[in-house]
Amino acid sequence: MTFRKYLVLGGVTLFAALGDSLLSHGMKEVGSISLRHWSSILTAVFNPWVGLGIVFLLFFFVSYTTALSWADLTYVLPASSLGYVLLAVIARFGLHEQITPMRWIGILLISAGVGFVTQGPALTADSRAPRLESEAALPGTRQ
Repeated sequence: MTFRKYLVLGGVTLFAALGDSLLSHGMKEVGSISLRHWSSILTAVFNPWVGLGIVFLLFFFVSYTTALSWADLTYVLPASSLGYVLLAVIARFGLHEQITPMRWIGILLISAGVGFVTQGPALTADSRAPRLESEAALPGTRQ
């Protein structure tokens, strides 16, 4: 995998964690909202922290779709789940949330699973891809 692809996956991880953290911080300032009261929703959207969180999540979306253009979903999604670790650290030290030991264990298990996923190929062979002429001429192959 190239440095550029690692950078895209890093962007997916970083932008998701920052966007979610900023949304959480902003919504704690705004307080409870209701879908029945559009003014509360507009107040939330125009909160600077929520707005910045939305911008970071837009960057996440661009990075995520870019990653999906060259890798399988079953590779990108687990690789982007490393953001859970970053999100937990930001929540603990930036938002001062209490994280139980069970949540830390869950985060460690997710990280271990990501390690397994990264050992495989980023893109599986496409069975719909046209075969090369040299493959078609091999003995024992079906045409």
